[in-house]
Amino acid sequence: MIEPQGPLPPEIYWRRRIVAGVGALAFVGLVVALIISALPSSPDDQQVAATSSAPAPEPKEPPAQPGENNQAGGQQQNNPDNNQAAPQGGDPAPQQQQPGEAAPAPQGPVQPTDAAAGVPAQNLCTDQSLSVVLYTDKSTYKVGDQPVFTIAVTNGGLTECTRDIGKAAQNVVVRSLDGTRTLWTARDCSPLRTVRNVAFQPGQQERDTVTWSGTTSTPGCKTPREPIPPGAYRAIGKIGERESAPITFNVVAPAQQP
Repeated sequence: MIEPQGPLPPEIYWRRRIVAGVGALAFVGLVVALIISALPSSPDDQQVAATSSAPAPEPKEPPAQPGENNQAGGQQQNNPDNNQAAPQGGDPAPQQQQPGEAAPAPQGPVQPTDAAAGVPAQNLCTDQSLSVVLYTDKSTYKVGDQPVFTIAVTNGGLTECTRDIGKAAQNVVVRSLDGTRTLWTARDCSPLRTVRNVAFQPGQQERDTVTWSGTTSTPGCKTPREPIPPGAYRAIGKIGERESAPITFNVVAPAQQP
């Protein structure tokens, strides 16, 4: 190596050479780093990057065993109606969601209703809000007459409400005067089960009539019906479980022919 020569001490020149050498090495390293970073990635690196960014494949179901395939095929052949509707009397089979189909929207809550009349329960007149009164067309009947009862229903509440007052909800009960023996009810033999939903305003009254044959009856009309004998009787009218106050009437024997 050439010895430094000049007016300054030799160590000054050596320091300058060392600094210049370090600077040159740093510049060369920077240039090499820029060249390497500018070069395209190798195919192996690209494959590794693609593999790391690709989503993991979904797990596949294991292939069915040959015995299972044969068994499933035999069941499908022996039951051609597998895709048909469920037999009558059973619950319908739940529908399977097909791939790509949106899930069915849940149904809203079902509003409770009165089973007999189909009236929304929130608008149903309660028994306590109703007033039921029973009338007869006469106070005294002869054996063989057909009394006509009138049921008057009034909304005694302060708000509008709806109630079924049709034949399906009505009943008239005739008992002995002391109330211990039931002789006839309107529901025993009548086939009428009509529904009549009425929107009652406060204080509104509705009426209906029930004609009695003047004979006895039993539930289901399973026994012979006999004419009511002469005597005093009591009757009540009903709408649902709401009863009227009892009324009384008389049945007398027909007048004797001279």
